[in-house]
Amino acid sequence: MTTPTPQHTKVLYPGTFDPITNGHVDLVTRAVKLFDEVVIAVALGHHKKPLFDFEERVALVETVFAHLPQVSVVGFDGLLVDFMREKNATAVLRGLRAMSDFEYEFQLANMNRELDDNFEAVFLTPSQNYSFISSTMIREIAKLGGDVNKFVPPCVSRAFTQKLG
Repeated sequence: MTTPTPQHTKVLYPGTFDPITNGHVDLVTRAVKLFDEVVIAVALGHHKKPLFDFEERVALVETVFAHLPQVSVVGFDGLLVDFMREKNATAVLRGLRAMSDFEYEFQLANMNRELDDNFEAVFLTPSQNYSFISSTMIREIAKLGGDVNKFVPPCVSRAFTQKLG
């Protein structure tokens, strides 16, 4: 009788990450304990009007996770199910801060499963001290001259200063 070979698990964490926040960092830090590999997929985000351009967002995410060898960062555009297949991902990671997130993410997961029967979503909730943080709120605070240091990694805070003056 042979022992089954454990499957290499790879989770894809998609988002626009405009900007990456400490809430995102919290989820990735916990995901590396659950999966062999975490691929952060920075979406082009053409349906949104990001403050940071695509290359800036990819670079910021790479900087934040440079110390974690099991985390890689890639940019993507297109259908998530296609990208998941292309990357041979086991599942997609999504964060849930509130019930409203759940409703949206539940719909999204079911739609993706309709597009691909093999689609699996894994939901994590952020630590309580990050549960209220959203990239949208952080951008607004920064644009209005507020201090975002406790909500984002230091490289993101510096990028806001460069971008907004």
